[in-house]
Amino acid sequence: MRRLLIRGGTLVDGTGAAARRADIVIEAGRIAAILPPGAPTTSRSDNLPQDQLLDASDQVICPGFIDIHSHGELIHTLPHAEQRELMTGRLGQGITTEIVGNCGTGIFPCTMAASKAVKAVASWMTPARPDGSGREEWPWSDLSTYLGHLESNGILVNVGALQPHGPLRIEAAGLERELPGPDGADGMKIMARRLDEALDAGAFGMSTGLIYPPGIYTHTDEIISLARRLAQAAPSAFLASHIRGSSEMLLPAVAELLEVGRAAGVRVQHSHSEAVGRDHWPKLEKVLEMEEGSRRSGQEVAFDMFPYTAAATTMLAIYPPWSLTGGVHRLLERLADPGTREEIRVAIETTTPSWPPWTPAGWPHNLVAAVGWDQITIGSVASVMNRPHEGMSLADLGRARSRSPFDAISDLMIEEHGDVSQIIHGISGDEAHEEGIDALLTHPAGAVCTDANDFGRGRPHPAAWGTFPRVLARYVRERHLLTLEAAIRKMTGYPASLLGLKDRGVIRRGVWADLTIFDPETIGSQATFAAPRTAPAGIAAVLVNGTIAVLHGQMVAASIPSGQVLRRLD
Repeated sequence: MRRLLIRGGTLVDGTGAAARRADIVIEAGRIAAILPPGAPTTSRSDNLPQDQLLDASDQVICPGFIDIHSHGELIHTLPHAEQRELMTGRLGQGITTEIVGNCGTGIFPCTMAASKAVKAVASWMTPARPDGSGREEWPWSDLSTYLGHLESNGILVNVGALQPHGPLRIEAAGLERELPGPDGADGMKIMARRLDEALDAGAFGMSTGLIYPPGIYTHTDEIISLARRLAQAAPSAFLASHIRGSSEMLLPAVAELLEVGRAAGVRVQHSHSEAVGRDHWPKLEKVLEMEEGSRRSGQEVAFDMFPYTAAATTMLAIYPPWSLTGGVHRLLERLADPGTREEIRVAIETTTPSWPPWTPAGWPHNLVAAVGWDQITIGSVASVMNRPHEGMSLADLGRARSRSPFDAISDLMIEEHGDVSQIIHGISGDEAHEEGIDALLTHPAGAVCTDANDFGRGRPHPAAWGTFPRVLARYVRERHLLTLEAAIRKMTGYPASLLGLKDRGVIRRGVWADLTIFDPETIGSQATFAAPRTAPAGIAAVLVNGTIAVLHGQMVAASIPSGQVLRRLD
């Protein structure tokens, strides 16, 4: 039986316990023993071949990082060579497990009738293909067949999934505001049945994206109804929510999430907790107070966060909800009509979000009003013709095209068939004001996430290549906001506990050997917004289920895909 011995490292086990020196023995993909440094492993230990020894002297050995908030659904379906290219930044920073299906957006279920709308909404997270098409047929129809496809195809990291609410609603009602049937009853039955199927297939819970279509049209009662099914069908399942808004509506949106949790009796996870725009950064203190108050009353409330003052998403998010009714193609038709385009412009420039946001004229989160045209940059476009615009702010795009920022980006959306992503700056602070990031990062209920992937197009968010090393360098080594043990817990053992994973996220005898080995003196992110595809410093090795995937900071091209599909266990 093949064995691997990791010698001489400092073990930080993911529980928050103090670091200690130890050697680790790996057999059959699991941790077989944790021994005092230098202790003999077996009578055969001195005869192990060189490729079965890893010298971790002066290095930290910790569990592989768990990204509880990823959007890499389609990356994991690609052929292995393409997976490796797009996963280089993720494996290279120590991620060994990720959860897809976040923010209510996703790719399952996807029936023939709903396929066009589901693919249009997911276009911003669709990887580029070698032929430049960015499109392929999807050989799955629901979560069960999607996970089966991953298992048969082979994956580089461990992957689990939430059931996104958006595709459920698209199947029930397309991208229309109202659900079919008396008081929406027929539509609710369709969504409930599909959610039950996803839970049976092993979904860890459900996610909502309440600033995106079709989540923006959803009433609180609809979410409560579906969340109750989570609590009844799967006690360990949870509701993860990209809430209604993180600017004017931040506090009512948090109150809504807590209300849903109480009414449904379900655990809730505040996805990428944030405050968008300088005027709203001070609200984060109140957000943390509200959630802590709910925990004191017995409610299970957690959150995840990314350690950056910018976020990546689809450009669709800058437009008012009514303009997106009917789908992306209807938005583009409205932008092509001069009269309707003017109505959309006026809405963006004058509308202040108010509650309730799901009314026909409602709008939960006016991003442009919150941060301004100069704080939104173009992440990626679909065509070669417009690639020079990637990285430009919308204000600069307007100047480049001698148009207003609104008209410039709306023209670009038409040219790109809506397939444009954005990076929004001014999230929870800026380079000179990190108080919001500090508060979120140091709170014990917060897990670290990336909320970013590299889809092989444009300029990805640097979080796709540097999130976890950034935490260990900037907030542990340089600023001393967290101890090494506390930071690693937030990136390993804590998210594993939120997911109910018993044999990942910690280092102890018998668990799967998902491990990240790094130099605590040199680890750090080197990815920037200008050069996001830059590998971090200080990562020595990454193991996925006992297989070395990264060695000396480089992907091991010859390694077999050793990731496993993860399913909820209850």
